[in-house]
Amino acid sequence: MIKKLFLASVILSQLTISCSSNDDETITDPDPITKEETLQEQIARISKLPYSALAPADQKVKLEVEANDMLVQMEKTKTSGAIEAIQNLGNLLSLSPADIFGGKNGNEVEDILKVADVYGIYTWNNTDKIWTKVASSTELKFVFPAKANGTENNAIFSAKSVSSDIKVAFTDTYGSWSYDPIKEEMIQTPTINDYFFLPTSADAILTIGGNQAATFVTNAKYSNGSVVPDQASYKMVLNDGYTLEVSGNKKATDNTGKGSFTYNGKNLVEFTAGSTADIDGLLKEEPLAQYRGKANGLAKIMDNFIIVANTDNEGEAKDDEALEKSVVYPEYPGAYNKLSTDYKAYYTARNTYRQKYSEGNVNNYNKNTKLILVSKKDGTKIADIIQRSEKGDSFTTILPVWVIQTNLEYYPDGGYWSWNGTGETIINQEYEEVSYLKFNDNTQVEMSVYFSKGFENIKADFDKFLGSFKR
Repeated sequence: MIKKLFLASVILSQLTISCSSNDDETITDPDPITKEETLQEQIARISKLPYSALAPADQKVKLEVEANDMLVQMEKTKTSGAIEAIQNLGNLLSLSPADIFGGKNGNEVEDILKVADVYGIYTWNNTDKIWTKVASSTELKFVFPAKANGTENNAIFSAKSVSSDIKVAFTDTYGSWSYDPIKEEMIQTPTINDYFFLPTSADAILTIGGNQAATFVTNAKYSNGSVVPDQASYKMVLNDGYTLEVSGNKKATDNTGKGSFTYNGKNLVEFTAGSTADIDGLLKEEPLAQYRGKANGLAKIMDNFIIVANTDNEGEAKDDEALEKSVVYPEYPGAYNKLSTDYKAYYTARNTYRQKYSEGNVNNYNKNTKLILVSKKDGTKIADIIQRSEKGDSFTTILPVWVIQTNLEYYPDGGYWSWNGTGETIINQEYEEVSYLKFNDNTQVEMSVYFSKGFENIKADFDKFLGSFKR
């Protein structure tokens, strides 16, 4: 849970705002543009009317205007020096892991606050691009440049924690099977684990140039030896105006998650999800009253929008379980048996698996998670939020070639597969689930067209809130 809470902060702090318009979408209006009314004047007129008074095509025009206003506020996150420093710390940890587990594990930003009783002072060496460590028995500190292009170590991230009695294993090296041609048998390398205690509380301070730039506070309560906390909270306060708060309560049958991201006290994004959350109370305003009693999740987007969610967690869990059984990851071919090995068939099957698995996830999501985008001011439903499976990144793999060997004692099949880069190439295709707005006229437009990729990240994080408290 602590990791999820910190990841939520990283996701929200790394918003990339690049608002775009949909050039392929034809916007029509029941009233044609006259010589007396320019396009800009028509848009201004439409944006002043409530959604309930507009046709679906004009609702899209108003939606883009309001979304752009919201993104102006979100754009300010790009100028936050504290957020930039946090991002750079994450980048440096990815570039050269700081092995906070006694020189064994590479770690990321969120790991700093999810473990207790881990100490050391790590300083970034910009020449060698590595972290240098000085032992410490009292503090965990990172000294690094605040900016990605910086060379001066002018930022310090210092953390401390209070340990719980919950001991957990952290995989250092995963075990594996390999074939020993001498012994002519498979040899297993065992998995190596590190062990550490989860914290009941963890605090951190970020300073830049000797001045405090941000504070971080996490708390957790555990019971019955479970690694999943009954209660958990996280708060990040940035000196340049941003505050992120996340909290969760987990019980046997009732679970609640809350989160908010504000700028100078003004709400940018607020989440509430769970069976015990007071969703009805949040929807008590007259324009929104029609949604009371139907929702178990709510997201407020500034003063403009809300997302109302109704999820069937039990149904989704069953459908996900069925998907795992019906779509099986293909078995990797053996490296030493030419007769039973078909690498091309394996990669082809893996592409098919990824496509079917993504499509299955989308079907389960659309079946069990009902999200609608609503105008906060007049309570009018603007669009349903659905998912579609689409092709994502792709890359090529060079297939192995069979190398003939005459020593049948070691190579009974007459050779072995070699990855020497001279074989046939095959495309590895990834798939991703993309959010779409389905308007009242049944047209569908990718959500990022109106809200940019930054809002897509926010919406994805809201989905995590809806699912993060499931058993």
